[in-house]
Amino acid sequence: MNFEAFVRDITDNKWNVFGTEVYKDNELIHTWGDTSGLHEIFSATKSVLSVAVGIAYDEGLIDLNRSVVDYLPGQIMQTISDEQKDLFRRVTLERLLTMSVAGFEFRAEGDNWLEFSLNSRIEPDKKEFNYSNISAYLAGVCLTHATGCDLGEFIEKRLFKPLGIEKYEYSRSPEGYFYGASAMKLSVHDLSKFGILLYNGGIFEGKRIVSKEYVDIATSIRQMNREGGYGYYIWKYRDGFSINGKCKQKCYILPNDGLVITYLSYIEDESHDLLRSMEKNILGIGA
Repeated sequence: MNFEAFVRDITDNKWNVFGTEVYKDNELIHTWGDTSGLHEIFSATKSVLSVAVGIAYDEGLIDLNRSVVDYLPGQIMQTISDEQKDLFRRVTLERLLTMSVAGFEFRAEGDNWLEFSLNSRIEPDKKEFNYSNISAYLAGVCLTHATGCDLGEFIEKRLFKPLGIEKYEYSRSPEGYFYGASAMKLSVHDLSKFGILLYNGGIFEGKRIVSKEYVDIATSIRQMNREGGYGYYIWKYRDGFSINGKCKQKCYILPNDGLVITYLSYIEDESHDLLRSMEKNILGIGA
């Protein structure tokens, strides 16, 4: 492992990386840059939502094989057509978690995202990977009503507090629901905590937060895609898995190697230079 070469690549190429950490066997062995300041994590927010789903799953508050209609507020269901109700009755929570509902647009629009989402012309019997923020947003709405409390407060109490996360920001939909698809800010160090939690099968610093059963399911391939596979808002990566945000916000978890590697960046292009440098200098791939 040549962490110094990785940092040198970042600085020499002027890649807009805020900070990075590397853990080996649960110990922080390398750190560089701003690892304590808040930065946008974009779709890495979805992995935070996934762990919250796991807590509710462990407590029997949700059944991933039940229809989303069972968890959506009755008053909104009364406002949509019978045809739309029938479509959504055929969508389970797991289908939302695996992004396998065809027909959703990428994001909701307007001043009522729930109404917009539930009027989507989905194809519930067509199971294919369709990456959409609407899937995560609806999963968050379902979780809000399943737990009977505000999802933002649930995450603060049941996740952030036991993980020792004190600084954070998150967003809401126009109608007030926690927005589980994006728009969260965390530090590099605090995103690493989610990697450590998953690496340890749901345990953080000796305390179980979510079951190993759920972590194993959520980090396994539940839906194939061109990137190699997808779990419950968690991506397959080599022989491990990863938490991903759109502008190269990353937390790679490689249990077989004992590694958790996190960096937050804001790089809008589609290049893989940063990834290749990490793989060469941290993982020794292609060195």
